[in-house]
Amino acid sequence: MSSDPRRIQILPYSKIVGQRELCDALEIGFVSGLGVLATGQRGTAKSTTIRAFAMAMYGRLPITMPLGVTDDRVLGGFDIVGLLDETPEPKWQQGLLAQADEGMLYIDEINLLEDHIVNLVLDAATGILQVQREGADLPPVGVDFVLAGSMNPDEGALRPQLLDRFGMVVPVTGESDFATRRAVLANVLDWELYREDETSPFMTEATQADEALRKRLGAARELFPNVGHSADLLDTCARVAHEFDIVGHRGEGAMARTARAVAALSGDVTARARHLRASVVKAVLLHRRSRDNSGALHKWGPAEDARLAEALQQVTG
Repeated sequence: MSSDPRRIQILPYSKIVGQRELCDALEIGFVSGLGVLATGQRGTAKSTTIRAFAMAMYGRLPITMPLGVTDDRVLGGFDIVGLLDETPEPKWQQGLLAQADEGMLYIDEINLLEDHIVNLVLDAATGILQVQREGADLPPVGVDFVLAGSMNPDEGALRPQLLDRFGMVVPVTGESDFATRRAVLANVLDWELYREDETSPFMTEATQADEALRKRLGAARELFPNVGHSADLLDTCARVAHEFDIVGHRGEGAMARTARAVAALSGDVTARARHLRASVVKAVLLHRRSRDNSGALHKWGPAEDARLAEALQQVTG
C-alpha cells in the first residue's frame, strides 16, 4: 500500500462526467466554506465525486468519519500503548475533527450516524473544538473544515439540526442522456487502463486540469474574505427567502456567501445579484423550507424552478 497521496488511485476530478450541480456546489463550498450534502440513490458517484474533489484541492482524501466510530476516534485520546506501558506522559493522539482542520471532513451515509457523534460534529461545526472527556480537559482550539456528506434518502432522513449545518444540499441522480452515460463509461475504463501510468496522455491531461482548477479555486478562496456585497444582492437574497418562506436566517447568509464566492471566482471585489446562480440558490433552499422536525426534503420540480427564476429576475432583470 502506497503512503504517497499522489499514488492513491481514484478517478481524477477533472475526469468526472456530469454531476454539474454537485461539482458547482463543491467548488463554491471550497471557496466560501459552506458545507455540501449530496443526496441520492447508490451508484450515482456521490462519494467518488467528493473524494476526487478533495484529492484535487487538498492533495489527499478527505478525513472520513466511518459509521460506528468511537468518541475517542472523533475527539482524540491518549495513546493506548503508552498507557499500557505506563509511560510517564502518555502521548495525545488527535481525533478526526482536529485532523480535518484546514481540509474536508466527509461523512458517508451521514443519516445513519449515531446521535451522540452527530452532537460532536455539530459542536465542532461552530469552529471551536473543546475536548472534555475521561482523563482529558483540553483548552478549546479553532477548527476550520468544509463539511461534506452523502446519503441515500431511501435509508432514512437526516437529523434536522445536522441538516441545517449544510450550506447546500444537492440531489444526485444517474445520468439519463445516452452520450453522457457513454462518456462516463469511457472515462472510467480509460482510468482503469491508464491509472498506473502517470505519463499517459489520459493521466497527464487529468493532472494538469486538476492543478489548474486548484490554483483557480485557491486564488478565489484567498480573495473571498475581501469580497463585499451590494444592495441589490441583499434585496435579492431577502426576496428569495421571503418567496420560499425559508426557515430561519441561515439561508439568506448562505445565498450571499455563494454570490461572494462566484464573484471571487470572477475576480470581482463586490458581489452583486447577478452573481447568484439559480442551481446553487436551489441547493441553499432545498433543505430550508420544512417547518417540521422530520429532516425530510421537500420535493423540488419545474414549478419551483419557475418561482426561483421569477424571484431572481425581479431584482436582477
